[in-house]
Amino acid sequence: MTLLAQTIASIRPLDNEAAWAVDARLNSLTKPIASLGHLEHLIRRYAAIRHDESARPGRGAIAVFVADHGVAAEGVSAYPQAVTAEMLRNIAAGGAAISVLARRFGYELKVVDVGVKVDTSATPLAGVIYRRIGAGTRNFLDGPAMTQGETTRAIEVGIEIARDLANRGATLIGIGDMGIANSTPAAALLCALTGIAPDAMVGRGTGLDDAGVRRKTEVVARGLEIHRTALTSGEAILAALGGFEIAAMAGVCLGGAALKVPVVVDGYISTSAAAVAEKIHPGLFDHLFFSHRSAEGGHALALEHFKVRPVLDLDLRLGEGTGAALAMNVIDSALDLLHNMATFEGAGVSGKVR
Repeated sequence: MTLLAQTIASIRPLDNEAAWAVDARLNSLTKPIASLGHLEHLIRRYAAIRHDESARPGRGAIAVFVADHGVAAEGVSAYPQAVTAEMLRNIAAGGAAISVLARRFGYELKVVDVGVKVDTSATPLAGVIYRRIGAGTRNFLDGPAMTQGETTRAIEVGIEIARDLANRGATLIGIGDMGIANSTPAAALLCALTGIAPDAMVGRGTGLDDAGVRRKTEVVARGLEIHRTALTSGEAILAALGGFEIAAMAGVCLGGAALKVPVVVDGYISTSAAAVAEKIHPGLFDHLFFSHRSAEGGHALALEHFKVRPVLDLDLRLGEGTGAALAMNVIDSALDLLHNMATFEGAGVSGKVR
């Protein structure tokens, strides 16, 4: 049995009894019932995903997957493809937004090269993990972006990273991405999985002008038509239109669910990965937190389609896992309230008059 098949077979439903136990604790704290609002929902979900009635907090970790895309040749990004390798260096060196937030919150940061066009592995960059599937995907207008073997391997890289982080004590894993032109395959994947039209799903990415957005929309529409008959299973859709880093993030989503570790999905690109993972294993969204509603493209439409509520809405569209890091800090804060607020009984505070 492959690692992917083993992982899918290991995913279990949420533990509702753990959620009920945590709810009883919440209702004993020195506050009006349900007064912490959505934070209480986050706590219950965390306990249910973890199968842990005490909802014990642990370490947070963020995995950022970096790769290039052949579809960049179609002029769908405002930045040159060389920026992917440059940002790989920047993230690993601590200069990127996600690097700052990971330090700020004390989260372990794993930066994973799964297919950057410029191969730096011969003289490895400090702080980069090399799990390269190839030197970027193929242009999906010329054929499938990835072979089936490449797709499975990229997913399994994500599973392996999730396992490693869980073994190191992570109880909350955020996922993020970097890859010039990757909002184009993300848009194509989300269109294929939701039925939402490209002109509603495609956004400006790194800052395209109106003509660039029209070109990008046409590229997505052509890709969907070229691969129309192949858009069946989650893995087939991913192979046709996706990317190495998107597949790896889908693997983290699946791996986290199998390990009872909640995964916090970043924004637009990460949501396309989560949507593929949900297609591969229906019900997987129950094991995930969606960090924020991105300002990019049709992200809000996709979240509405999937009926998931994000933790934050800050008009972010940076990627890298920045939204995931911020949302993880909110979840950590909620867990801190659960464990460190006094109870009515312990504090000698009178409860609600019945």
